[in-house]
Amino acid sequence: MASSVSHNSFSTIPLFVGFLVVASSLAHVLSSPLMSDSGNRQMKNHTFKPAKDIQKLRRINAYLKKINKPAMKTIQAGFFFPLSYLSPDGDIIDCVLSHLQPAFDHPELRGQKPSDPPARPKRHNSTDANPENLQLWTGSGESCPEGTVPIRRTTEKDVLRASSVRRYGRTRRRHIRRDSTGSGHEHAVVFVNGDQYYGAKASLNVWAPHVSPELYGDIYPRFFTYWTTDAYRATGCYNLLCSGFVQTTNKIAIGAAISPISSYNGRQFDIDIMVWKDPKHGHWWLEFGSGLLVGYWPAFLFSHLRSHSNMIQFGGEIVNTRSSGFHTSTQMGSGHFAEEGFGKAAYFRNLQTVDWDNNLVPLTNLHLLADHSDCYDIRQGRNNVWGNYFYYGGPGRNVRCP
Repeated sequence: MASSVSHNSFSTIPLFVGFLVVASSLAHVLSSPLMSDSGNRQMKNHTFKPAKDIQKLRRINAYLKKINKPAMKTIQAGFFFPLSYLSPDGDIIDCVLSHLQPAFDHPELRGQKPSDPPARPKRHNSTDANPENLQLWTGSGESCPEGTVPIRRTTEKDVLRASSVRRYGRTRRRHIRRDSTGSGHEHAVVFVNGDQYYGAKASLNVWAPHVSPELYGDIYPRFFTYWTTDAYRATGCYNLLCSGFVQTTNKIAIGAAISPISSYNGRQFDIDIMVWKDPKHGHWWLEFGSGLLVGYWPAFLFSHLRSHSNMIQFGGEIVNTRSSGFHTSTQMGSGHFAEEGFGKAAYFRNLQTVDWDNNLVPLTNLHLLADHSDCYDIRQGRNNVWGNYFYYGGPGRNVRCP
């Protein structure tokens, strides 16, 4: 499996927020059945499949019934429901009552309501973001009603792309280390450590790197989250695929495709992402775009992050399994090296951290890391407009990266 990721990570027990396109050679071994009235995939017309396949389908359908919550409204690219609207990326978006979202299946959240909005870090100007400029599913003009949250529906095809039902959307085994050589994970990142950090913010350049899809089944860049409490050993999942992250907005679907995207030597687009610790309740909040509160990771989920973070990373990550005997051709960023600069290479700009007093401050003592600079590299800079910034990325396999 190979992936291309742009992310922010916090501490050695990290949260990831960014864009994801994942690749795999796993083929569809079963045809996709029809949609039932309840909105869950039901087993149909598999009478002549082997018993093992039938058992797998039953497990998948049981999982789908659990993860896909009842919808007040559905925005989708199909025609199964009376309320059907086109989502150009093929996603099905369910508008789920806020208190029925997966987070509230957690024993420590059952019966609770979402937390009050946090105090935003000082020196942070926020305005309501326009969701039509952020994600493809809003392009039809449809939206989820107040009191609901938009959730990308998980389908049978999604689960079949995973190695097993149990592993779908869950752990991505890796170890947090400065040099990831030998782990299959390769990075081009800027990081800071040696202090106490209570959040971070940056503007991320949006691209659609060339990879083959696994988690989402297409090549759109997507806004995703990932969390783990034990460095990937036993816990962790993407988006809302397990109980944990509490979504509070009805305007953003986590895991949905981002629009618009940048073009080589053409128009450039970026979005703001900020994650920070609420000084009052201790939750880690996520903001997307210009001031749009997406939701939060409850404080009880974490041990190390219950107080603060001791490291922050910004940049790109791919997985290189060398399955064909060569380095993966998975692109990072725009697929071009940092030296090409604006309009050609991907960038992060206005890098900031949140201090103990809930102030946004510029980064100091930055460190750069490129595990394999002939495959993916990084270059740092600073000016009065972009503050701390860097270009990063690369094509993967090339004449210098065999």
